[in-house]
Amino acid sequence: MIYRLSDNIISPLGETTAENFLAIKAGRSALRRYEGRWGIPEAFTASLFSEEQTRSLAVGGMTRFESLAYRSACQAIQESGIDVSGSRVVFILSTTKANVELLTADSHEDNVLSPGDAAVRIAQRLGFTTDPLVVCNACISGVSAIVLAMRLLDACLYDYAVVCGADVQSKFTVSGFQSLKAVSADECRPFDMERLGLNLGEAAATLVVARSTLNVEHSTLNVQWCIRQGAVRNDAFHISSPSKDGEGARLALEAVAGQADVASLAFINAHGTATMFNDQMESVAIERAGLGSVPVNALKGYFGHTMGAAGILETVVSMASLDDGTILGTRGFSDYGVSGKIHLSSQHEATSKDAFVKMISGFGGCNGAVYVEKMPPPTPPVGEREVLSLKASFGQALALQATRGRAGVNVTKTHTVRLTPSSLTIDGVDVKLNAQCIMHHAQYAPLLTSLYKEYVADYPKFYKMDGLSRLGFIASELLLRQEGGERFQPRTDRAVILFNHSSSIAADRKFFESIADEGDYFPSPSVFVYTLPNIVTGEIAMRNGYRGETSFYITIQRRDPLAWQIILASFGDAATRSVIGGWIDYQDDLHFEADLYIAERKSESFR
Repeated sequence: MIYRLSDNIISPLGETTAENFLAIKAGRSALRRYEGRWGIPEAFTASLFSEEQTRSLAVGGMTRFESLAYRSACQAIQESGIDVSGSRVVFILSTTKANVELLTADSHEDNVLSPGDAAVRIAQRLGFTTDPLVVCNACISGVSAIVLAMRLLDACLYDYAVVCGADVQSKFTVSGFQSLKAVSADECRPFDMERLGLNLGEAAATLVVARSTLNVEHSTLNVQWCIRQGAVRNDAFHISSPSKDGEGARLALEAVAGQADVASLAFINAHGTATMFNDQMESVAIERAGLGSVPVNALKGYFGHTMGAAGILETVVSMASLDDGTILGTRGFSDYGVSGKIHLSSQHEATSKDAFVKMISGFGGCNGAVYVEKMPPPTPPVGEREVLSLKASFGQALALQATRGRAGVNVTKTHTVRLTPSSLTIDGVDVKLNAQCIMHHAQYAPLLTSLYKEYVADYPKFYKMDGLSRLGFIASELLLRQEGGERFQPRTDRAVILFNHSSSIAADRKFFESIADEGDYFPSPSVFVYTLPNIVTGEIAMRNGYRGETSFYITIQRRDPLAWQIILASFGDAATRSVIGGWIDYQDDLHFEADLYIAERKSESFR
């Protein structure tokens, strides 16, 4: 449980949360139609910053994306009054593509293109001294980042978190979604019978949150916004299309609201992209989760789909709407075009309720939800603020966790696999490789194909995967072979949580080649979908029927000590008893590494 201290939204509708909310309440939208923008042949509608807005938001020495995230986080931090230079404050950045608009045919500046390095530049400019974390979990990244913050703070690793989501649009992203036939040339119509697709958007949104037992120090109100529950679940169905029965979304909804009084919920803020399959899936998931009587709304008709910012932006707007006693209408909705029994309106409605659920879904089969409610600030246990003050070091916090049984949950690594272009180690034992397997002259490292033929050979979809997913698929297959027992049985108790530094750079470069030449423009949908690093977690979930959590993070260091703490904190989800976790980075045929393990819960000491 964590409490909001402050927030901010910067979008084409305004540069504060208040400005954005008032614009929405007045029925204003930032969506505009563009023709010929960035040399894209098809018209599209999007919410983009004007040139004047872009100039006013620019920060010297920072890219357009970095400037936007910095501006939003800076305003929220100033409003919160916290000192971010302490060792007990963390910066979490949510983004899908970061600086990808700077990718060029001869661009090899990975320090510019890496979301992790961008996060470092933003965090240092803001005054942080701790290493930042990047959540890159497709469209659910913002909600995933909120869930991560809650876990890290509940585990007493930090006292405060600044959670910022941001993305900007470019030829790369727009042409990619167009290749999937997912973009509407006109304004989107969420859940409507005549919906034709999504609109993309640019924005940054920030939440500053406090660990619940410290929040009392900041509270001057009788009640404050509290994020009580959060969950991420996978469909295990398809990497770019949601399951028809909404299983992953249902599981996420039930995890956060299953024990709640449905009558206390003001609304469910849905993802509502206005694509044919997403809206249908969400309607079914809501009904199956027993929430069909709760009003539903969607905000894409005002902002478009802001990707890495969406989960945070829409959570902040939902808080602002209930502060105003308003359920915002779904702009663009007219007639029901979904089969799930849900309740929507295009008109704003009054409410006196103080709780809502934010749900969201994304490529890789991932789904997320958070339960948000106004609650009185808690009273910290006697002595806790002194013991876990901002003066406490990271190491002291970890030691305290172990003694108090929080993130000191008893977790054991049962099996390990390390795979590089020239070596394979399974459970600490080196496996001899055929010399021919480590020649580097094919499109992907021949070693991966050779290992697939030797150990798997029954999953032809392997040949459609990008390099990162092939690497993760092979490493996980070798890992799971060590478990023995029956395979491919659906599981909701196993999570897949992976880390790297270079994101999906190999797939990014390959997709860029398909759009670089306007005279030979052929954006490939089969390549574009792999320009999200979390797709590898979806591939592993699909292969094995895992419907637990799937998450992907980008860290600064190869062996970041915080990565293991994130794995431990993930066991705070009551449903998680096992995690396939570790490092997986693929840059090209000569440079890749998978270092994966299975971590198993051995006790219930977390709670």
